[in-house]
Amino acid sequence: MRKLLTYFIFPLLIIGLAFLLFRSINEPVKFKKELQQRQNVAVDQLKDIRTLQVTYRDTYGHYAPVMDSLIDFYNNGKITIMRQIGSEDDSTAVLHTEAVKKTLKNLKGEKLMEKLYELYEAGDKNLIVRIPQKTAVKDTLFTRRPNFDVNNLRYIPFSEGDTVIMSTVIKQVSGVDVPLFEAKMPFWSLLKGMDRQQIVNLVAEKEDTDRYAGLMVGSVDNANNNAGNWE
Repeated sequence: MRKLLTYFIFPLLIIGLAFLLFRSINEPVKFKKELQQRQNVAVDQLKDIRTLQVTYRDTYGHYAPVMDSLIDFYNNGKITIMRQIGSEDDSTAVLHTEAVKKTLKNLKGEKLMEKLYELYEAGDKNLIVRIPQKTAVKDTLFTRRPNFDVNNLRYIPFSEGDTVIMSTVIKQVSGVDVPLFEAKMPFWSLLKGMDRQQIVNLVAEKEDTDRYAGLMVGSVDNANNNAGNWE
């Protein structure tokens, strides 16, 4: 019996304890590594949502209330961009343009630019002209990313179909109506399939310090310049 304990049972117990010790050390390390990988993907997506929302606000004066509106804006919307003819680093062109403007002092804004462009087209190539042009949103944003799919903005990555939680409001800040938006990805969705106890611990840590248990960009409670809670 003593030989059985010495040569078989004790070694098995030692191996079992060593395995449990290794797992207790390795599991948090593994969890932290995968957490960072998933957060990196989620942050990039929230930045894309922010970029599209800010463009939407600059066009309409408020944020898209739902994801469907944001996606439709990308697919079908147009924005105004300024096309500049001539260089402001060319001092001769700057002086000439200012002199011509003085002769057109009865014109302002777009009308002035239209007249300057008319003169440019007529042969005065020494003018600096800024012309507003309508262009499709999808031809302007994310054009260097051939695999970009705007429909994916709707879904929280790694969540098997959970959707981003998005809200918008108009709130008074210092007596002025200010549009605000936020987009959230809770950890329970973003980390789906990972160690449950580790997720419980992470969520509890965030809640104990009054922080959102997930990733979010913007805020409908406070004007934070659309900052992300990872920044």
